Amino acid sequence: MRQSMFIARLRGYVRLELRGRGGEAMINEMLATGLSAWDIQPMQDERLRLCVPVGEFFELKPLLKRTGCRMHVLERRGLPFFLDKLGRRKLFFAGGAGFLLGMFLLSSLVWQVSVEGNERIAQADVMRAAEQLGIHRFQWKFKLPQTEELAHGIQAALPQAAWVGVEVRGTHVHIKVVEATIPQKPELMNPRNLVASKNALVTEIMAEKGRPLVQPNAYVRKGDVLISGKIGDEENYQVVVASGKVKGIVWYTSQIEVPLTQTFKTYTGESKERSYLVFGSRALQVTGYGKLAFEQHETLTERKTLSWLGYTLPVGWMHEKLMEVRQVEQPVELAQARQSGLEQARSRLLAAAGPESRIAGEKILHEKSENGKVYMKVHFEVEETISEEQPIVVQGE
Repeated sequence: MRQSMFIARLRGYVRLELRGRGGEAMINEMLATGLSAWDIQPMQDERLRLCVPVGEFFELKPLLKRTGCRMHVLERRGLPFFLDKLGRRKLFFAGGAGFLLGMFLLSSLVWQVSVEGNERIAQADVMRAAEQLGIHRFQWKFKLPQTEELAHGIQAALPQAAWVGVEVRGTHVHIKVVEATIPQKPELMNPRNLVASKNALVTEIMAEKGRPLVQPNAYVRKGDVLISGKIGDEENYQVVVASGKVKGIVWYTSQIEVPLTQTFKTYTGESKERSYLVFGSRALQVTGYGKLAFEQHETLTERKTLSWLGYTLPVGWMHEKLMEVRQVEQPVELAQARQSGLEQARSRLLAAAGPESRIAGEKILHEKSENGKVYMKVHFEVEETISEEQPIVVQGE
């Protein structure tokens, strides 16, 4: 009687080949004794193929002797044989289970702690407060308290913080700090004069407080009083904090040196690639061994990390592409070199003079070209702020 294939696969069955003249007699005796057989296929050379349940396989031996047949097993199918194969591959499945366990353990550790939003509060202070609550690298995440409790604990240790938030992103603990706004104390200002910081020709003077002592187009030396903090005469006066804006023309002489060749970088098209396995902050090179065939190069780096169940794991890979570069020299026209040198000198002067400065005039005093360079001596006139503070010392204080 033919069994259901589902039940047969569940119990397991064997596909056999009977060889000999007694094959048909063997089948008849099997059916007469209540043994099961199905998919009976007559073959050439007095052979028969059939399927029998694995539980009845060993009951065939007496029938084989009586009929003079020989038996050959072709296939073993069903759940018992599948489980047997699994048993023979214990090391393979143990390795797979160990890998999954290792990934789970790695994803259960804290691998990175970062702080954001702190400007006045030192990062070391934030990290110290976090470490006291158990937030540090290689800490088990399940040992950490709730994020609200961590945030309150860190904020309690940092009086300068108005709010602290803690977020766990996979293996990364992110701490965000909002610093408390501290009102600035008004600057204590003592009575003072505004005096010239440099020798200059005054072009503009605007006194907000105090008494101006110079006029535009007046030449002043360093230390001359521009806006006095004394109001009144010698006997009856009042001291104030002089304030205002004074601008003037200041003279500079710059020595400029510009090469007549320009060096720039170009790619040759030659490159080499390297690959690394990354474990945390360490990298293990996998490909791209050997010395470089070129000396000068630039490196482009691409790094990727693995994620599992929404967790960022400290495992990944890194790819580097090293591209050969060469330095190429190109001659520069004399006029272009001269213009480049003047622009650099102007930029340096204006950066040193302040944001409200400007070049009022310039004149090349001397120029020569030798040894592949152009040398210039240039006189500049720069209009800039020329005032600085000078405290007033009142007699008797």
